[in-house]
Amino acid sequence: MIAVLGLLVGVVLGLVLQPDVPLGLEPYLPIAVVAALDAAFGGLRAFLDGIFDDKVFVISFVSNVVIAAAIVYVGDRLGVGGQLSTGVIVVLGIRIFSNVAAIRRHLFHA
Repeated sequence: MIAVLGLLVGVVLGLVLQPDVPLGLEPYLPIAVVAALDAAFGGLRAFLDGIFDDKVFVISFVSNVVIAAAIVYVGDRLGVGGQLSTGVIVVLGIRIFSNVAAIRRHLFHA
């Protein structure tokens, strides 16, 4: 419940304050958002399965964002940032859809 409240507070603060993202971090923001969504849907799935652990959720959330950003950073340094960004988005997108499908099956028994 605390995570949901934190998410809502963060969204409201982001909408009200409209922070600017530094130019050097702009390529990493979409990757970080998708990685955070992956962790959020994974946490919801774990909650519905009755195996949610807040420590695992926080570690998963932070590590997903850091690892995804690190992969894109290394790709930028190697000159293949766009390709690695696409790869990260595809992999995390597949995980998100998998988690959403499991959530749907759990909620609607379909």
